[in-house]
Amino acid sequence: MRTAVKAGALAALAVSCLVLPAISRAAADDYVHTPIVEEGEKELDFRAGTAKSRDGGRETAYSVGLGWGVNRWWFTELYAKGHKLPGQENSFDAWEWENRFQLTETGKYPVDVGFLIEVERPRDRSLGYEYKWGPLFQMDFTNKVQGNLNILIEKQIRGAVPARAELGYQWQVKYRYQPELEFGAQGLGDVGPWDHWEPTSEQPHIAGPAIFGKAHLGKQAVSYNAGLLFGLTHGAPRNTLRLQAEYEF
Repeated sequence: MRTAVKAGALAALAVSCLVLPAISRAAADDYVHTPIVEEGEKELDFRAGTAKSRDGGRETAYSVGLGWGVNRWWFTELYAKGHKLPGQENSFDAWEWENRFQLTETGKYPVDVGFLIEVERPRDRSLGYEYKWGPLFQMDFTNKVQGNLNILIEKQIRGAVPARAELGYQWQVKYRYQPELEFGAQGLGDVGPWDHWEPTSEQPHIAGPAIFGKAHLGKQAVSYNAGLLFGLTHGAPRNTLRLQAEYEF
């Protein structure tokens, strides 16, 4: 019964978020954000991913970030991002400033709730600025199974070409086998402009198996998560391999 109540609460929150106005195609190194903030935690974060398109081309994206848990409810991180498109060299892509806010006390309610705000400044100044924001949800279905769902809005402003706000999502489920090794699944995608969804076949939806883990090294720790995600629609890459590793100190 408790699990059913939690599942219903998460579904209700997800549906309510769909009425929000305003994610463009996920980058190959995108990851599932979580709402939990650890006060005082500092981390060096590395993300990488490679996606094979339907025509056989391959796009690679990567980033390095430095983050800090300012207090019990705010975590901020600055990333330098790079990418490589088919037939091109690796190049610096953008600066990104990510902020996560934990809105509820961990474990106090059936669903832990947070909020994400990101600002990206591309190297190509004609692209203007890119903003991403939205709610983050996390819940324990059992003492071993945890789920996450994020509803995110992305909007590009001050670009040379006007862009519409787009609506996307992230989700993951994991089984906490042991701290160093957990396993589950992840998914990401978007539906296009929030007020005029693209045809389903053109929407980029990807999902697949994932592994997670965290190893403590005294007062420090190394955590990781990786996924092999497959395109579920024609508008998605054929497959995406992604990895995130964090050194926490």
